[in-house]
Amino acid sequence: MSACVPTRAADSSRPKRIHRPHSPPPSGPRRFRVAGADVSASIAVFLIALPLSLGIALATGAPLQAGLVAAAVGGLVAGRLGGSPLQVSGPAAGLTVVTADLIHRYGWRTTCAITVLAGLAQLGLGCLRVARTALAVSPAIVHGMLAGIGVTIAVAQLHIVLGGTPQSSVLANLRALPAQLARLDPAAVSVSALTLALLLLWPRIPGRLGRLLRRIPAALVAVTGASAAAALLGLTLPKVDLPSWSSHALAGLPEGPVLGLVAAVLTTTLVCSVQSLLGAVAVDKMAAGRPGLTARVGRSDLDRELLGQGAANIVSGALGGLPVAGVAVRSSANVNAGAVSRNSTMLHGVLVVIAALLMVPVLEFIPLASLAALVMAVGIQMVSLHHIRTVTRHREVLVYAVTTLGVVVLGVLEGVALGIAVAVAVALHRLTRTRITHEHDEEEGVHHVQVRGQLTFLAVPRLSRALHLVPQGADVVVELDGSFMDHAAFEALQDWQNSHTAQGGTVELTGRRAGVRIAEPGEAVEPHTGSGAPRDSADPATAAGCRCSPWTPWRNHQCEDPRSAPRPAPHQDRSEGSGTTGGTGASSTSGHELARGISAFQRHTAPLVRGELARLAREGQRPSQLFLTCADSRLVTSMITSSGPGDLFVVRNVGNLVPLPGEESGDDSVAAAIEYAVDVLKVRSITVCGHSGCGAMQALLNSEPGGVQTPLKRWLRHGLPSLERMADDSRPWARLAGRAPADAVEQLCLTNVVQQLEHLRAHDSVARALRERELELHGMYFHVGEAQAYLLTEVSDAGVFDHVTGHVTDAEAAEELPSPA
Repeated sequence: MSACVPTRAADSSRPKRIHRPHSPPPSGPRRFRVAGADVSASIAVFLIALPLSLGIALATGAPLQAGLVAAAVGGLVAGRLGGSPLQVSGPAAGLTVVTADLIHRYGWRTTCAITVLAGLAQLGLGCLRVARTALAVSPAIVHGMLAGIGVTIAVAQLHIVLGGTPQSSVLANLRALPAQLARLDPAAVSVSALTLALLLLWPRIPGRLGRLLRRIPAALVAVTGASAAAALLGLTLPKVDLPSWSSHALAGLPEGPVLGLVAAVLTTTLVCSVQSLLGAVAVDKMAAGRPGLTARVGRSDLDRELLGQGAANIVSGALGGLPVAGVAVRSSANVNAGAVSRNSTMLHGVLVVIAALLMVPVLEFIPLASLAALVMAVGIQMVSLHHIRTVTRHREVLVYAVTTLGVVVLGVLEGVALGIAVAVAVALHRLTRTRITHEHDEEEGVHHVQVRGQLTFLAVPRLSRALHLVPQGADVVVELDGSFMDHAAFEALQDWQNSHTAQGGTVELTGRRAGVRIAEPGEAVEPHTGSGAPRDSADPATAAGCRCSPWTPWRNHQCEDPRSAPRPAPHQDRSEGSGTTGGTGASSTSGHELARGISAFQRHTAPLVRGELARLAREGQRPSQLFLTCADSRLVTSMITSSGPGDLFVVRNVGNLVPLPGEESGDDSVAAAIEYAVDVLKVRSITVCGHSGCGAMQALLNSEPGGVQTPLKRWLRHGLPSLERMADDSRPWARLAGRAPADAVEQLCLTNVVQQLEHLRAHDSVARALRERELELHGMYFHVGEAQAYLLTEVSDAGVFDHVTGHVTDAEAAEELPSPA
């Protein structure tokens, strides 16, 4: 049987296997084996790491061997000790600016000592288990820092591309650029242009040949092609110069002002740690996209990753290497190449060592201009348009821009500090910014006071002015659209409500903060745990014990029977009592609830979704999934799938049944929906979702042959194959992983999902799409009482439903890869 199991961390606490008596003796220790996928992945990563390591060393002004040392140590030490098995560490472009500044200020040997001290600091942070605090840093600050570093790298390497020498700062490089353009080196420009062209065009080769060629990394092709062209044309250019390893400079004792050295260690620690931890989170996200991989390697242990990075920096600094951090390009290449364990990372380190010892004559053919062009392209990619769009959407572009400019003009540590300060200021501004408006609906005679934002003491004067615009004795609705109300605002609102209701007016509180119970005059204040509006004691709903206003949001609905106490509209005269203008009291109440719900949608939700719905109206619907489920009112498809407008094409019926095609007196509505979804909308998957306590399955179990064939009985005959399947003792039953079904109804609900999937395969459009591998079928079971979803993970004659965990992944906290290099 095949299985698709959910993402789970490996259980390291499993008991060891015990040798039982009278059993064969245990075999000896297993030999070390390396999977073929790890070997091929390590080669792919090595081919990327080799030119990038040399290029980053060139960009920092360090000895070129330092890049190879850092790459080897990152693969072997961080790969073996780190907590992210698939992350590849080495010299990172994000550290280029920091390292170049350290070398310029303190020299190479002191920079190596600073790297060692930064590694010790990382070990201390790892022992304190504070790794996850790095995820609290705003993504706008991280992306802004990397963008600023990218700009600095690109501007500096542009001088080498043009045949010159970079200056010590971005501003100096910009000032020197006109003079550099006036004295171009044609050979350097030609080699750099060829490198950039190959780097850009190689991944875009079309067709089957392109798919084969793209297995060779573009960076390797670009540097190799430029080096071969320079050699064939006999161009005279500065090239890689790797002195003998016997003369390689190692770390020395740090020399310089103490405060400056401390700041240097903190900066190196900050950049290395944040980039490595966010890189580990991003690798988890990529690994989750490969079925079964996360279950094999487990999620990253961020504290262990910090310890591994610290150990790698200690070793790299001591051996005269660059600072080490997780590298996004190599990590993504490792995952995409099929790596299944940390062996691929370590093998890549071994290959770097072999290259550093045996391939020196070959490496010395590489022109420095080609490496500079490669690193310049990496720097440009660090200014990600996707990140800019993301921070703009979240209204954090100011934080991003200030951090970027701060890093470019002042330096990494100063730029990050500026970004943090601006982020705190923006957060305080959002906390204190409150929009309060007053409107009068003349048709209904109701006054609306709308509060948008957090209600704190700073907003009390404006709230008071808006509330006093309401005439005495009027009906008023106060909409609180915020998540926080402090004591001062609470008392101001309570005092005004008491005064207004004492003068004959009515007050209704709605919105997110409507659950706060505002007491009547002389009444003790008690918290209101429902989400509905507080109301005065004359309200019949309150008298009936209902604590929720009509059409209460699902998350806090606590009324036992919301239909038990009809409530007049706020503008309705109390003297009307329970009289109605037509129909029964229940229908009047339900109609009022419907109108209230629609009104709440227009006020609160419509402004938020109007843009997206307008786009869908223009472009048409393009759902990715057909979701076939029961008509039960407790199943809210958008809630349990976290989907929105345009995501799901939903078909609901009693019992989530799929009639077989062509069946006598069959139902064409379901078949038509399936055909439309598969052939017209081109959905990529179909999910059949059953649920606990299904009334249709209960009716099937209790059904008796004969009797009057009502529409419900005629429909439920499509579920008889499920009942027969469950009664067939020769077939294994569908089951839940971890526990047995609670009763026969739950057993039939599970069996029905498996059976309806078989019915789906009998439809021509589905069968054709499955043959062409354009469609996937999924089974799902939702336990209403537990709010627990189960996915069908084993499909054969029976099925196994495994629960879906609800842990928030670290990948959701860090939106994207921290750096493309």
